[in-house]
Amino acid sequence: MRIPLPPLLLVTMLFASPAAAEAPDPARLKATVEKLVSFGTRHTLSAPDDPARGIGAARRWAGAELTHLADACGGCITVANIARTFTGPRAPQGVEIVDVLGFQQGIEPKRVIIVGAHIDSRVTDVMNATADAPGANDDGSGVALVMEAARILSKEKFRATIVYAIFSGEEQGLWGGQLLAETAKAKDWTVTAMLNNDIVGNTVGQNGVLVADRVRVFSEGLRAADDLPAQLARRGNGGEDDSPSRSLAKAVRGIAGTLPGGLEVFVDRRPDRLGRGGDHEPFLKLGYPAIRFTVGAENWNQQHQDLRTDKGVSYGDTVDRMDFAYLAKVTAINVATIRRLAAAPAAPADVTITGGGSDDTAVAWQPVTGATGYRLHWRRTDAQDWQQALDIPAAETTHVLKNVIVDDTFFGVGALGTDGAESVVTFAGPPARK
Repeated sequence: MRIPLPPLLLVTMLFASPAAAEAPDPARLKATVEKLVSFGTRHTLSAPDDPARGIGAARRWAGAELTHLADACGGCITVANIARTFTGPRAPQGVEIVDVLGFQQGIEPKRVIIVGAHIDSRVTDVMNATADAPGANDDGSGVALVMEAARILSKEKFRATIVYAIFSGEEQGLWGGQLLAETAKAKDWTVTAMLNNDIVGNTVGQNGVLVADRVRVFSEGLRAADDLPAQLARRGNGGEDDSPSRSLAKAVRGIAGTLPGGLEVFVDRRPDRLGRGGDHEPFLKLGYPAIRFTVGAENWNQQHQDLRTDKGVSYGDTVDRMDFAYLAKVTAINVATIRRLAAAPAAPADVTITGGGSDDTAVAWQPVTGATGYRLHWRRTDAQDWQQALDIPAAETTHVLKNVIVDDTFFGVGALGTDGAESVVTFAGPPARK
């Protein structure tokens, strides 16, 4: 049956979250950030073996916390470290980068949803590994979010595997993200989504501006992993705003709209802030759908700064400048997104359209393991959000839309699970030329 719906109502139906879902706890989030700050510095080049101060102590604590959560859920999370030595301008002597990971295995062990944040911190001089670098918001906020997401979601079971990732080396070269992205490639994982949370815990920005009603979600349009012919093909099809990462960001916006008292998701149509980067970017380079969550208003006096007061201005990334009720809302959006996508099947592959020179359009896609049906979406080419949808039985992988002209319409297909959970929508393009 055809379902003509306005975009907001449509996404509300598709991404409704469980009414009884547990809310993230601002007090727990604050306690985690305070613990991370207590390590003095978490600079990547700081002491790896000191029991109380530095990156090593912080990583061991993070691993222990994930282990506690694993014990509480009867072993549903497996904790492991991956490590490699990296050398670069910000680590000329080389440094061992260690990612602390928690694996919550689903029915599909090799299809993963990654939620991550970096544990390392820094001050004004990126090479200063000894000065106090609290890193409360950058990125203690993201690590606290990952831990709280693990606490909540470990009480549930899912189709996909969830990876809770604590990265090192972000400030020295995005090395922790690179390490996990390359591990995913080597292990042949299917990455449904990578959610990077970096600077997600403040509401007062530069010059005192207050932005407490939205969170920015950055995503790429043209894909970093595509070669020039693939980019030209996407351009020719009009799919610049429907890459896998952009479709993921739009899905997050829809999910956020269903949460009570939640935040607006500002879909920022860039891979990251202008000229800057984060741990999602190594995943983009390898072709994985990845996005970055960041606060609506940054305060640069509180990022990458020595602790000081200069001409009446206080500098430094400290706990007192954070808003933990806001961080809880960002956490809730992450949790709801992971819950939805981990319950759904994988996104369909190779969705194609034909119909040039006709009033009708034929849409075809590859079958998806575990799908109980599919949802065909379409919209006019002058619209950004899907406008109509049609549910298709699981036995069918083609459908002809009568009197829908291909030249004036965009199409996409999502896979449905047993509870109605829908995957990220895959944008449709013309069949590959043979």
